[in-house]
This record gives sequence, C-alpha cells and structure tokens, in this order.
Amino acid sequence: MPRADTKAARFSQIEALLVAHPQGLTQSEIARRLGVHRSTILRNLADMNAPIYEDNGRFFIDRESYLVNVRLNLHEALSIHLAGRLMSACMDRHNPHAASAFRKLGQALATLAPQISRFVSGSAETFDNASKRQDPRYLQVLEKLTLSWAGRLKTRLWYRGAESGQVKEYIFRPLFIEVGAAGQAVYAIGQIEPGLEMRTFKVERVERIELLAEPYTPPDGFDPEVFFARAWNIWYSDRPPVEVVLRFSPRVAARVRETRWHPSEVTTARDDGSLLWKAAIAEPKEMMPWIRGWGADCEVLGPQELRERMGEDAAVMNKLYN
Repeated sequence: MPRADTKAARFSQIEALLVAHPQGLTQSEIARRLGVHRSTILRNLADMNAPIYEDNGRFFIDRESYLVNVRLNLHEALSIHLAGRLMSACMDRHNPHAASAFRKLGQALATLAPQISRFVSGSAETFDNASKRQDPRYLQVLEKLTLSWAGRLKTRLWYRGAESGQVKEYIFRPLFIEVGAAGQAVYAIGQIEPGLEMRTFKVERVERIELLAEPYTPPDGFDPEVFFARAWNIWYSDRPPVEVVLRFSPRVAARVRETRWHPSEVTTARDDGSLLWKAAIAEPKEMMPWIRGWGADCEVLGPQELRERMGEDAAVMNKLYN
C-alpha cells in the first residue's frame, strides 16, 4: 500500500478509536492498538484534520464539533424529512441545531431531487424562525444532556417540580432522551444517585445543569422500547398496567380504526356501529387529554377511577358552558 494511503488509513483508525472511547486514550494506548511507534501517533495527531484535543495526557474527539458522515438514499432522506416535519409541529422552542441539520439535508438532496431539496431546506426555517420561542436555557440544558448521554458522563441538575414549584438538586445519569408530542416537550430518562432510582425529567423544567467529569456505566439491558412499552406517552410505572376500555361512537369509529394508538390496543366493532377499544396502560391518567379530545364521542368504561375523573371533568365543563 502506498505510504499516503497507509497514513490516510491510520488517520481513519485513530478517528474511529477516539469516537469509540469517549473517556479518551493516551498516545501509548493508541500506538499499541494500531501497532506503531508512539512518535508516529504523535505526528499523525498533529496532521489530522479532525476536532481532536488533549487533556491531561489523554486524547479526545470533540463530540460537539465532530461531523458524522451519513449516506442516505432518496426514500431514507424522505423519512428524515417527515420526522423533521413532525418534530417542528410538536416542538415550540427555537433549535438552531435542528435547523442546521435540515439545511445540510436539503443541500445534499439538491442534485438528486431538487424539488424535495427545496422543501427540506424550507423546513429548516421552521426550527429557527420567529414562530419558535427563544429559550437559551432550554437549549443549553439539551446540549449538556446530549453530551452527557453521548459521553456517559454524569450531570448535576437543578429541577423545578411541576406541582410544588420547588427546585431540587440531583446527580443524574441520562439513559435516553425522548420527545413527548402531546405536551410539546423533551424528556430525559435515567437514574439519580445515590440509589439509582429511575426518573424522568422534563427538559423545560431544568433550571440549571452542569456536566461532570465523572463517567458512569449504563445498566445492562436497558431498552427504551421495553421500558415505555405500556406507557401512553412518557409516564411509566413499576405497577402492573391497567386495562383501559373505551367506547367510541359510530360517528368517529372509522377514524379511530385508521390509527394504531397503542401497541397493546385491541378493537372490536359493535353491531350499533360503535367501537370498543381496549389497551393495557401504565398510567391511565396520562390518557385524559387524548380522551377529552374526542368529546362526547368517547365514553370511558374502565377503569372506574378514570371514568369518575372524566365524569367530574364533564360536570365542570357543563357548568362552565351553561
């Protein structure tokens, strides 16, 4: 192999190593893994056009600046575009990172599909135009959580409770970042110290955050798909799921059947044209806004506690409008 090709290959190997080791590697560790002399690695690191930096004798990739190369076909690019449109509709805050990502996607599609490229680039504007709320603290929190999750580093955060309004301090280990479409919010799910209890933090309620230099090890087998399998949106519970039974009127039955609202749902068409809908839900109270959205076309048959809560809401609304 020509020397230039060998050097280029080594650059790629060093880059891959540093990406795979967020805790960093020493010059000797890199040399040993690649089977070359330490001085060779030192020269290579100096010549590389990558965001590499040294801290206390260890070399790191700057994960905020590092660019990932992704090759997409036309159909894959459209999937990203649709995800972005959904994200833009659900998120109310200014996000320059999302805008930049979609501008790059639009530019990449310019030659292959100029018609789609134009609209993808236009979608980018929805993430940073005047319609989105300016919230620098929210953006900073999201950035720090991203770095924490990617680098497996603990964070110290101060969180404002939804009901009490009190701010409490936590040492947090993020395991997943999820979007909740219903509340136009982003959530960080992970463990808090010292007991490693699972907690969900709404990003918008984090008052302050610090990225710590302490690494953590994620629990074996954590799978967000399993973790949220019974959640309606974002709420989970250690208790067994509750069977929710709803009756939808004939007027909306066809519309309800068009969408699969929950992985566990089972629907049964009734002789009168109505629809019986059942699902096992971790916390039925999380469904209440969705149920209210159907108005009188949705009746809660079970559980009894949920039926009573909806009945109380209906009584208050009746009084309000009458």
